[in-house]
Amino acid sequence: MSEENKNEEQQNAVTDNMPEGASDPGSDTPLDSAPDDGVQSDKAKIDNRARLREITAVLRKHHITRGVTPEKLRAILEELGPTYVKLGQIMSLHSDVLPQRYCDELMKLTSEVTPMPFSEVEEVINRSYREDWRNIFASIEHNTLGSASIAQVHKARLLDGRDVIVKVERKGIYDTMARDIGLLKRAVGILPPIGGLKNVVDLEMVLDELWSTAQEEMDFLKEAANMEEFARNNQGINYIRCPKLYHEYTTSRVLVMEYIGGCPVDDKNKLLAEGYDLGEIGRKLVNNYIKQVMEDGFFHADPHPGNVKVMDGKIVWIDMGMMGRLTYRDRNLMATAVRAIAVGDIAVLESTILELGDVQGKIDSGKLYGELRDLMDRYGNASMGSIDAVEFFKDVMEIMKGNNIRLPHGMTMLVRGLTQMQGVLLNISPDINMAEIAAGRLREEMLQNFDWKKEAGKTGRRIYKAAGRTLDIPPLVKIALEEYLKGQARINMELDSTRKFSQLMRRLVRNVVMGLWVMALLISSSIICTTDMQPRLLGIPALGFFGYILAFIICLYVFIRHLLTRNK
Repeated sequence: MSEENKNEEQQNAVTDNMPEGASDPGSDTPLDSAPDDGVQSDKAKIDNRARLREITAVLRKHHITRGVTPEKLRAILEELGPTYVKLGQIMSLHSDVLPQRYCDELMKLTSEVTPMPFSEVEEVINRSYREDWRNIFASIEHNTLGSASIAQVHKARLLDGRDVIVKVERKGIYDTMARDIGLLKRAVGILPPIGGLKNVVDLEMVLDELWSTAQEEMDFLKEAANMEEFARNNQGINYIRCPKLYHEYTTSRVLVMEYIGGCPVDDKNKLLAEGYDLGEIGRKLVNNYIKQVMEDGFFHADPHPGNVKVMDGKIVWIDMGMMGRLTYRDRNLMATAVRAIAVGDIAVLESTILELGDVQGKIDSGKLYGELRDLMDRYGNASMGSIDAVEFFKDVMEIMKGNNIRLPHGMTMLVRGLTQMQGVLLNISPDINMAEIAAGRLREEMLQNFDWKKEAGKTGRRIYKAAGRTLDIPPLVKIALEEYLKGQARINMELDSTRKFSQLMRRLVRNVVMGLWVMALLISSSIICTTDMQPRLLGIPALGFFGYILAFIICLYVFIRHLLTRNK
């Protein structure tokens, strides 16, 4: 059989299994009506085969059999058209499933595409409202303010004279993306099994993630809900705002919001000409973004300069179609990981990362521990002002991916957002350090939310557990020695006798001895306090009182010594 016939059979197999159409969520009627006579089914198959031939031609042109590099993947998506460009932009968010080098390259994709004709804009609006758009708008400008693969934006005016922005979804975009992703899923088998992207990622899983994200972006009611939530979270901040949403005119296919003028946050010349302090703008921008991440757990995942404007002395966040979320648990775990690095506690860092992520396979504990130790060596002794926050999070993510630990999707979106924020800061105020501002906010939050009773309870439970384990040591040592004397013991040890290890062992033995002293003092003092022994201080026997004081002094000594020696 010739190669051409093989390709034709593969294409027929792919397109014959394609669905005949895709439903339009959020609407009772599809955007593109079709006759129900079987003709549309044949036409759909013909279109699918033509599109698949186009896809395979582009793949052959870029020598797909030699592997898929990040640069090659970006070039392929650009050549396949705006739908695939949008898929590439969504893929760039998924550094949890794609290697970071692919995500970095796909972030270079630009979303500006040829706008759809105004007649199609009118058709989408009229079908969405089920009436003529002139019953709602006095006018809609024919020229677009921006045109992307999913939607385009026009300036308009309501009947009462208010200027607004109308975001209109492209006609038939849902069916187009459903078809293209369906073709891609069935064409995955055509990719060669050697080299490139297919060996490092589950492409079918990536496509499922893409389709899920794309459906959210194509539902403007979801974006409307994001705008309202963002406004509630920031309503008490005088220098932050977002456009007002006109909910009564918003549908799943048409979004109407307040028109925002102003200038992009990175337009230095215009900002300076209007008397703005670039340093103040940078600090307020970062402070608010850290607040979105650490306090709200709901943050803008695409903060490029076109989505952040300055108007009337305020920073205005626009385009809420792509938002990230971090649960309260995830935020606490991330803060715990940062604190573990600050104090050099690899054990806590390892357990936190395992709890934060979703373990996909078997974990090589030795490999994970070694990589975390290297991370600690790089960042543990650095001041917050010298840490590159973006590189730090990327390093953590690479370690997790390399050890079969899948990250929360919100964390991957956070890294993308931080990367874009860093680019804005380098342009308008390069002296500002995001990590330093985040550290200050973290300290402030810890002081505000510190629960002494809760922490004391945790400490008491840890002391109780440690005491129980300490009491188990003598019998375990006895059993080990008896086995050794009988010749039944086997001990496999690999010791790295470094200075750091020796210091750690001395510190460990000292702390265990101190703990035993504290435990003995507390137990004996408590027993004495149950007697009528004289003399008494503050209503309890003086001997018991001094026992408590001595236990407190030992604990204070250990704590202070730990603070003084933790960075040595």
